[in-house]
Amino acid sequence: MEKEFALKIFEGFSIQRWNDMIRPFDFVEMDKAGEKMFLAYIIGKHEEKKGKKINWTWMIYASLFDLLNKIALCDIKAPVQKMLREEFPEEFLRLNEWILNQYKQLIKDKDLFSKFTIYIGQKSGSFKLPEDLKDTLHVYNAAHKYSTIRELEMLIPVNEKERVDYIKSELQTDIQPYLDLECLQKLMTHQKEFYFLLKIEQLRFQTRWNQTPRVPGTSVLGHCFYVAIMTLLLGRESNSKMCAERVINNYFSALFHDLPESVTRDIISPVKQATDDLPGIVKKIEEEIVSKELIPLMDQCYLDEILYYTNEEFANRINLDGKCQIVSWEDLNEKYNSKEFNPVDGKLVRICDHFSALMEADISIKHGITSSHLTGGRDGLLTHYKENEIINGINVNKFFNSVV
Repeated sequence: MEKEFALKIFEGFSIQRWNDMIRPFDFVEMDKAGEKMFLAYIIGKHEEKKGKKINWTWMIYASLFDLLNKIALCDIKAPVQKMLREEFPEEFLRLNEWILNQYKQLIKDKDLFSKFTIYIGQKSGSFKLPEDLKDTLHVYNAAHKYSTIRELEMLIPVNEKERVDYIKSELQTDIQPYLDLECLQKLMTHQKEFYFLLKIEQLRFQTRWNQTPRVPGTSVLGHCFYVAIMTLLLGRESNSKMCAERVINNYFSALFHDLPESVTRDIISPVKQATDDLPGIVKKIEEEIVSKELIPLMDQCYLDEILYYTNEEFANRINLDGKCQIVSWEDLNEKYNSKEFNPVDGKLVRICDHFSALMEADISIKHGITSSHLTGGRDGLLTHYKENEIINGINVNKFFNSVV
């Protein structure tokens, strides 16, 4: 992973949304991207239950490429982009070429850049979208539209009616083509799925490093999405031959890894490590609260999978005969690298979780906003992994020290 590319992706935490409105809290692009993918997962699982084929790999890469697109264009509003595409197609095509040029030197992975180029071409209409991706795109776009609606619903109480009525009407029109999706209907009519989403959205209001000033501020939700993206990218470097199921599991394990914090809030690492027995006790308490407050809100079509993602979240594991089994990275590669074993690189998720924390501390320090919490956290992460120790194919100490 190149330092410059990791830093560029981190810019998603600095892009403010709805900045021409009265905002009760910061609306940040990374948070929007995270909520969109939580929604895409929930909606997509309902469609799979009905027999639809969802290409999760395509959707995962789409989430990365849309973020890169947004970072490049920054503050150009979606309606303006839509007008450019429809009324000035040649200029829109040049704009897309310009976006790709912004990343040509940053993305050293040629296959990844090729995927990015194809995606931008599909999105602009230059390349035809394969027929077998239509259902996947339908779900992905629905998640995008509804996550925007949710943001507007949070803005409405503090904005004059005249500011929001037109936007509300436009978004209600935009969501109409997706109302055939069963889960979207449940969300919009505030059934059980909506209350599960409300729990997920609490991660958006929870601030990381809450005991110290820091820039840019990051929420737990945005952090989860950044960890998911880093897991995808580092996974490509550690083992380019991962089966599709493993790539998907790694991404969503990373996205969901802090889900219990939606009901427990963040218990910072120094507190967890205060006594020898406390980490195990905290884990037990988390499981009890999740069982009472989260599980009843989850649909059966994804309940077991989310529990698989969030239990033993930082262990390399497989699902063998319905039971989670912890395995080595070597065995993941040599014995269990196929769909039937549901492989997950949990240690890779942990590396990316630590990497996100390192970036959060180091970038703030370099902006001149620092504290003993941030310097101590950064220094601790830089020495946490032994020199030349290889974990899941990554020399973590060398990697961490190369980006600060």
